[in-house]
Formats: sequence, C-alpha cells, structure tokens
Amino acid sequence: MAIDLKPLKSAHRLLFAVPLKPLQGHRFQPTGFPALGAATYRTQDGDSLLVESAQSMANRLELTVWDQGKQDVKAELEGISHVRINRPDSSFLTDTILESHRLNSPYLLEDSKKAFFHDLQSELGVMETGPINRRTLAEVLLKYDVGSLLHGVFLAKKELAGGRLRIARSLSAFIEADGVELAPSGGVKNDHVNPQGDTKNGFGNVPFARDEYTARDITLYVNIDLAQIRGFGLGDSVERMLTVLALYKLRALLDAGLRLRTACDLTATQRTISATMPQGFTLPSLIDIQSDLRDAIDACKDRMQVTQAVYGDERKVKGDDKQTTTDAAAAEE
Repeated sequence: MAIDLKPLKSAHRLLFAVPLKPLQGHRFQPTGFPALGAATYRTQDGDSLLVESAQSMANRLELTVWDQGKQDVKAELEGISHVRINRPDSSFLTDTILESHRLNSPYLLEDSKKAFFHDLQSELGVMETGPINRRTLAEVLLKYDVGSLLHGVFLAKKELAGGRLRIARSLSAFIEADGVELAPSGGVKNDHVNPQGDTKNGFGNVPFARDEYTARDITLYVNIDLAQIRGFGLGDSVERMLTVLALYKLRALLDAGLRLRTACDLTATQRTISATMPQGFTLPSLIDIQSDLRDAIDACKDRMQVTQAVYGDERKVKGDDKQTTTDAAAAEE
C-alpha cells in the first residue's frame, strides 16, 4: 500500500523530534571541534550540548543508501542517480554519494581531462549573468545525483555561473542534549614492555583525561523542507520520490542505531515516531517505505542515470622525477 502523503500536501516543513538515550549506561561522548572541544551552551532550560552537528548527520543520512560490501547503492535503491568515479584501470575510486560535496567533488571537476565538467557545463548552460535558472539546475541535479537535491550542493567553480549554483539542504538533522552534566573520566595507554619509555616516540605509560556527559534529554531533530522540494518544479512524481527517499533515510538511520562514536551509542526511546509538524503524521516502517520507494524510483527512472566517470590525473610522486598515474588515496599516503 502506498504511503499516504496527503497530510503533507499543504505543509511547508515535516519536522520530527526523536527522543534518544544511550544504548547502555548513562554517559555519552559528544562531537568535538578543533580548539573548542565539546559545544556547550546555555539555554533558558539550563545547560545544553551539541551531540552531533548538521554536517555530520548529513553524512550519516547519505550512507543509509550505500552498500559498503558491493561499493554501490543498496538493492532497494537501484535506479537513483549518482556518479561512480573510477580509476583509469576501471577499478572503483569513489562516488558522489560518498563525497562530502557530492557533484562538487574534486575527483569529478578537477580531473585534467575535465570530461564530466564539460558535460555539466553544457547541460547547465551559461548563466554567467542574471538570475540562476533553478529549474534547470534542479533538473540537472536530478539527472546526475539526486542526493544533491536532498543534501544540498554548492558548485563553486567560477566557470559554472560564476560559482553561484547552490542548493540548500532539503533534509537536515542534528542532535542536541539538554540538562547536561559533565562526567569526567580517564585512562592510561599502557606499555607493559617499558612503562618509563620515551612518550614522545610512543613508548611508556601515557595517562589521559576524557570528558563525557550525562543528560536529562537527548533529541534528534529532523527537518524535511517540503516547500523547497515542491519549489524545484520537477513535478509530482519527483516530489513524491524525494519525500519518500528522505523518509527512507531517516527510518533506516534509526533502525540501524546511532553508533556515532565508540563512547556514543544512542537509540530511539520509542518505536513509533510521530511528527511534531504537521501533527498526525507518523514515520512509516522501513518495509512500507521500501515498497513505496521502489515504485517512486521507477516512476522517475527516465529522468535519472548512473554516470561512470574517470579520475586519472598524473601526479609527481615525492622523491621521484617520473610522472606516474595515482589515485587520490595513494597521493595522500
């Protein structure tokens, strides 16, 4: 049975506030930021904490469609558009689903041959001056990488409309904790061979401190921008596919559990997830969503494609005068 989306027809946003708790015990470790550490702040209800940022949650939601074992989308998602980036020998390198900036990946746009870049430039048109044709942009994103319509994209190349092509996230999420208390702890890295060894070189016993937290409430906040999805102007079939795909990502993430870090393993406190806006809408089960999503993808399959691209730039290897073809991972190593 198709999921009833009629309650969302006139809604601008579909919002969820999912209560979470640590899977075991009471403590959890939040995300940390350079030169800042944990992001704590004061609200009218007391001390609060950012457990997981919107950027990190976007990455986690994207990975719900990926099968790491076969390095491709999951079987129930076959047919969605994305770009597979291979090495010159045709072995897999990466995919726009895995790339932080999706179609703005340097492995697509910075390849010396720029084959995909020129295809993208041609389909987007010039648009150097005047307003951006968002309908054309949305149509091209649908064709090449549907994830960009949900998770956003910023095509920053000046050759593409002067670097003005961007789409905000249609699906966003973050995790906050309220009523937090610091739970300091620590440990030691033991060296049973030479406890007094030179710690600068990795030897010896090294004690360390670690700050974890407890919280009165932990909440996953989710925002699906239905108005933006409709504003793409791509038609009812695409609107339905994007909405159901967003629901799939949320339900798959919750069903798999939120093991954000070794010391931060969270789970939803309830199986039934009801929207805070519009009220009365309940997140369907994964089985129901999978069935509906298959039909929704098939209805849009003629407007999406899986593109094969190649990244094979020649890079000079340090300490070697010869030019050699390497992939990005080897270059970094």
